[in-house]
Amino acid sequence: MTAPRLGVLASVVGFLAFVEFTSGIIQGYYTPMLTDIARHLGIHDADVNWLEGSQLMLSALVVPALAKLGDMVGHKRMLMVSTAVTAAASLVLPFTDSFTVFLVAWALQGFYVVWLPLEIALIWSRSRTMSGRSVITARAAGILVAALEAGAISGALVGGALVDVLPLWIVLLIPALAVVACFFVIWLGVRESPDPVGGAFDTVGLVLISFALIAFTGGLSFLRLNGVGDVLSWALVALGLLLLWPFAAWELRHPDPLIDVRMFRSPALGPVFLTAGLFGVSVLGAQAPLSTFARTDPGVYGYGLGTTGFATSLIIGVYLVAMIVGALSFPLVARLTAPRLALMGASLLVGIGFLMFLPFHHSYPQVITNMVIVGLGSGALVAALPAAAASAAPPTQTGVATGLTNSVKTVGGAIASCVFGIALLQGVAGAAAASEGTAGSLAGYFTVWVLCGATALVAALALAFVPRRAFTDAAEHEPVAADARPPVM
Repeated sequence: MTAPRLGVLASVVGFLAFVEFTSGIIQGYYTPMLTDIARHLGIHDADVNWLEGSQLMLSALVVPALAKLGDMVGHKRMLMVSTAVTAAASLVLPFTDSFTVFLVAWALQGFYVVWLPLEIALIWSRSRTMSGRSVITARAAGILVAALEAGAISGALVGGALVDVLPLWIVLLIPALAVVACFFVIWLGVRESPDPVGGAFDTVGLVLISFALIAFTGGLSFLRLNGVGDVLSWALVALGLLLLWPFAAWELRHPDPLIDVRMFRSPALGPVFLTAGLFGVSVLGAQAPLSTFARTDPGVYGYGLGTTGFATSLIIGVYLVAMIVGALSFPLVARLTAPRLALMGASLLVGIGFLMFLPFHHSYPQVITNMVIVGLGSGALVAALPAAAASAAPPTQTGVATGLTNSVKTVGGAIASCVFGIALLQGVAGAAAASEGTAGSLAGYFTVWVLCGATALVAALALAFVPRRAFTDAAEHEPVAADARPPVM
């Protein structure tokens, strides 16, 4: 690896770090003010999960398409497209008090979810002539995630402070302007990935997977509205699962599929995708419940911390600092042990941290301690999963593989958001709860913590079956699966 080549790659990582810093602003900025947004829109705190769930569902739909198009026509080009959509949606949020309009714009803002997979794929493609490619990509991923979490810390602290002193529309305008600036940084500072693979876009595959995801997540949403005894809702969930069969059958026959489903049978990639989905339950689905639990007044309901917006942002800030430490530490831990073992350890930390909420949730220090443990594991997983997918994927499927880690993660988050919404509505104390804006009963929060902890432990178990040399340069040229076809050229 020559110094000029490393310098060029470092400059790319630098510009992409700004993109991830902006992504972090989006992810951290709104969390301390979710209760304020609910009051502004005239909705119950538990209905905040609709915002989160709709964004995650749309993200699950667009990531496979944009990731595939990134492999086909260039990762930078798709970064610019997704940033333009995110900027337009973000500019709508400050200027509406309609829940419907806000919900649509909030969902479209979720296009930012594809940024990190596209960036990892771009770095992987640009480092193809360098030795130690897997290590370089893992380190770059750690830097990008550190920038993401630094942006999230900045966003959470600034958002939590401003929402207590400024009109909400001014507060909501700030992240929109940051995304607009991000678009120009990508346009002027990032070079396109070399040698896009081209090909014809698999429109039929996109339609089939979209119908499956819409039916599945729509069924979950109706379960929340109509209750777990609603037969039609369960029928929609079942339909969504059944529609995966014609999608998989089509993809197996297609010469250049949207998603090569054979990757799910890979002994290295399969557990990574499963881990990403299970990780989505906690890292995405639990954000709103954690925020509303902290804001709930214990003097009225007997639980919660009763924090202000700024105090809530401090909890989030400590959690995100722990994520930075986890992301930057992962390459070192992986080198001293093995990437597979490091991933297992990260999943165990997430599981332990959430299960600690069961006995320890009564005070500010207890919640902080739990979130530090969760953050260390979460930061490592956010950085490591797309990098691991890139190192184990076929050469022409890099963007798709990294995108799939986010797709299945967002599906896991969308499912969790619906399930948690149902759980948090159980036991709400009628008009008193509505007037105070509490998210639900303590039993609902226990459900959130148990599910987040259990799914993380299952992920650690699944990673135990990954081949020992997976995600290393020694395994880079091994086949993805025993029956995998040669890459489409």
